[in-house]
Amino acid sequence: MGKDTVTTSTIRQMKADGRPITMLTAYDYSMAKMVDDAGIDMILVGDSLGNVILGYDSTLPVTMDDMVHHVKAVCRGVSRAMVVADLPFLSYQVSIEEAVRNAGRFLKETDARSVKLEGGREVAGAVRAIVNAGIPVVGHLGLTPQSIHQLGGFKVQGKDESAAKKLLDDARVLEDAGVFCIVLECVPTPLARLVTESLGVATIGIGAGSYCDGQVLVIHDMLGLYPRTSPKFVKKYVNLHENIADALQRYKEDVISRAFPGPEHSFGMSEEVLKKLY
Repeated sequence: MGKDTVTTSTIRQMKADGRPITMLTAYDYSMAKMVDDAGIDMILVGDSLGNVILGYDSTLPVTMDDMVHHVKAVCRGVSRAMVVADLPFLSYQVSIEEAVRNAGRFLKETDARSVKLEGGREVAGAVRAIVNAGIPVVGHLGLTPQSIHQLGGFKVQGKDESAAKKLLDDARVLEDAGVFCIVLECVPTPLARLVTESLGVATIGIGAGSYCDGQVLVIHDMLGLYPRTSPKFVKKYVNLHENIADALQRYKEDVISRAFPGPEHSFGMSEEVLKKLY
């Protein structure tokens, strides 16, 4: 690792210094390289690849083999950012031993430097065991997509008193178990602020307001790669779907009209050789 490589110590220091932490998802080599070159601190290879790359309706079908394949590709494009590998559904819930084994796969088979899993008190034992095995862990609270059926859909979490108390308690339990940061997804801004101020570890928000220690978005959302309506918490920095759709249409028209390829895109040969062929 180079001197500028982002580590768990870097994230802890950024929290202490009040320096905002930047995180984006990436799922392949070329996108990961662009994200890394832009100076983003953390790259999450999320099981959201099930939705945006593999075409599933949820993250639930994603396997460990799927994740390892994409994490390897991402790591090839990264030199500075910390790569966080998402543990997919049923890779850590069945037993603590299996959780440690699957987390270890990421470090043994890829260059990822940390793993992420969803849940609070119920996964604290797995978190502690993974950390004790020498593997840094990122927690994930609030809207946890792997539990979407139990949560009753995609909606803000922690709005009433009991739910808010549970989320705050879960955050403290995860900190005690050894996570070095926690993703807070779809959490009311005041609650996310309280969690952030109550913890010694960093919080990374997605739909959790501006008081978190950092922010994360799915890169396909912030680049506008889909025509669908984005969640409220997404800011589209460009509309690449329109740009790409326009480019594809122009390519089709140029091929049909034989405007492409032109002389500038083609290769010639000597007239002497050509005459001999004829």
